[in-house]
Amino acid sequence: MIDVTLANFQAEVLEASLTTPVLVDFWAPWCGPCKVLGPILEKVEQAYAGRFKLVKVNTEDEQQLAGYFQIRSIPTCILFVGGQPVDGFMGALPEGQIRAFLDRNLPSEADLQAEAERAEAEAAAAQGDADTALQRLRDALAQAPDNDDVRFDLVRLLIGSGQLGEAAAALAPALGKIPVPLRFEALAQWLHALEFATTDPRGRWPLEKFDELIAANKRDFETRFAKARVLIARGDWTAAMDELLEIILRDKKWADEAPRKTVVALLELLTPPKRDAGAAPKSAAGLEIAGHAAAAEDPQAELVSRYRRKLSMALN
Repeated sequence: MIDVTLANFQAEVLEASLTTPVLVDFWAPWCGPCKVLGPILEKVEQAYAGRFKLVKVNTEDEQQLAGYFQIRSIPTCILFVGGQPVDGFMGALPEGQIRAFLDRNLPSEADLQAEAERAEAEAAAAQGDADTALQRLRDALAQAPDNDDVRFDLVRLLIGSGQLGEAAAALAPALGKIPVPLRFEALAQWLHALEFATTDPRGRWPLEKFDELIAANKRDFETRFAKARVLIARGDWTAAMDELLEIILRDKKWADEAPRKTVVALLELLTPPKRDAGAAPKSAAGLEIAGHAAAAEDPQAELVSRYRRKLSMALN
């Protein structure tokens, strides 16, 4: 437990909460219930062994901070995750209710272990050890089957490794959600393209054969779409999107908008992952972490932006 002031709030709360949830206890020396709550919070912090960080704000000394967060009654506790306040409570709650509050908002032990396995998988994949990465992710998903981040990483690596059957089985629970999260719909589109390339006779055609048929009939959308799937399977996603955009320009509604859905899926998969350190998180009260320079757009992000514009123009 540490004392926080306006001077170090950004570092000790907003920045710190990007990696570990931070519980802020707004209190005052004259407040009887605060004196009851404080030791309970410290006991729970020790019991949770690093799952969250506890800090205290003396509202008598830090009235500006109290004003930012509209503290009307003390004790008031606010939990910060990812630089944002996500939940809170007022009053000297008993230990059981505090634990229930934390368990509702903090990752479980299984999720923490799964995230550790996921980090090891990422390191193994970066070193080219796909087998180890896959096993780590399988273990992680077994421990935390509701962890969508782990499931996404596993399915993506399985597809990239050509293990399409296992990928389809691992993807199925995510596709059963309503609505289906976009990133899992994107994986499904990629998987369908690879399945097409391995099971449909056209998957073995040379590209020249597709081009001959398309040259003879610019509106041969079936052939254009098949060619796009073959290009996706071969990893030439920009060429695939160019072919799909040609269909969209000529018939936006063809095949229940399958070309548009496929382009959206590819853009989702091509979009670089967000990095917390590149953003300047703000609290709901308007506090902002200073010192975060805007990063220049990388080539991958530029490519995605360019094709998003192309898709928008084709749809208009």
